[in-house]
Amino acid sequence: MRDVVGRACMAGLVVGVLMTGLGACTGGGESESKPDQGRKTGEPVATACADGTFTWSHLTERDRLTGVSDSERLGRGGGPLRNPMTRVYTPRPSVRADGPAPSPAEVLFSLGKKAGAIDSAARTLAEAGETWPFTDVRQPAPGLDDDRVKPRTAGEYVQYAGVKEVAADFRYSCPGGRTVSGHARNWTVDFTGLTDCAERPDSPLARDVARRSCERAAASSPSGA
Repeated sequence: MRDVVGRACMAGLVVGVLMTGLGACTGGGESESKPDQGRKTGEPVATACADGTFTWSHLTERDRLTGVSDSERLGRGGGPLRNPMTRVYTPRPSVRADGPAPSPAEVLFSLGKKAGAIDSAARTLAEAGETWPFTDVRQPAPGLDDDRVKPRTAGEYVQYAGVKEVAADFRYSCPGGRTVSGHARNWTVDFTGLTDCAERPDSPLARDVARRSCERAAASSPSGA
């Protein structure tokens, strides 16, 4: 098995992978703040301090399966796969806090730097007007079937899609001593891949693909258990 774009290969699963990174793009983003519903006019609104410090903990990264096709048997020489993918998970950027916190975009910006999705030059670029899809709490989930993989050999194949999801807890500390705790989640890359049902799965994502398509196809076949 080999990775056609240089990503570490998932042994026993990946025949080819296409990835899209959430890098920088130019343009103004929408405000992530929403008005307090039901607040009476004239009431003071608690806001986060502008010069606080983020501290992150419990950072996790994992591949999440977002779509998978039914298995399809191809003869000698392979060929295009016809079965569409069905969505099994919809990734969504998320920010939760237990009190007044910076905007979701600012929280995700800090998470992106912590997770390596936004590089060390990001603050300078941000000041110059750059924005990142990673910081957009309304970032839509990657589509399915946008990149079709074409096997070149015979086998029983399943095409799948996924994202590398990152999540962590944060504390935002203000100079005066006030702190806010919360949790944020987003994804750093999305990818599509191909698995041959004859290969033994050896990762959580590979086992998920096999369980949803390969094992189901084997159970429903005339010779299946």
